[in-house]
Amino acid sequence: QVQLVESGGGLVQAGGSLTLSCAASENIFNFNVMGWYAQTPGNQRELVATINVGGRETYADSVKGRFTISRDGAKNTVYLHMNTLKPEDTAVYFCNAQILRRQWWGQGTQVTVSS
Repeated sequence: QVQLVESGGGLVQAGGSLTLSCAASENIFNFNVMGWYAQTPGNQRELVATINVGGRETYADSVKGRFTISRDGAKNTVYLHMNTLKPEDTAVYFCNAQILRRQWWGQGTQVTVSS
């Protein structure tokens, strides 16, 4: 069973930075895609950023130029570097991993950006 463990969330002022980490229980290059999604109360999870096995990155328009996804194969960890944070970035951030039609989620980490 694949396990994804997120960490790095917290409270930060607007304009600040945070880095989220997602540690996988197996080789991250086994997955076709890994990524980060954000969820606010009453809403569905929305894609924030993904990175595929080949290293191609995608970003939601709202975070382009501010967030960067990266990975460390030696640590089986994917990161989300979040800069110039805004109050509207406040959400629970979930790590996601996919192999073909199967996917797994982490437990989520809360990010709160104060104005």
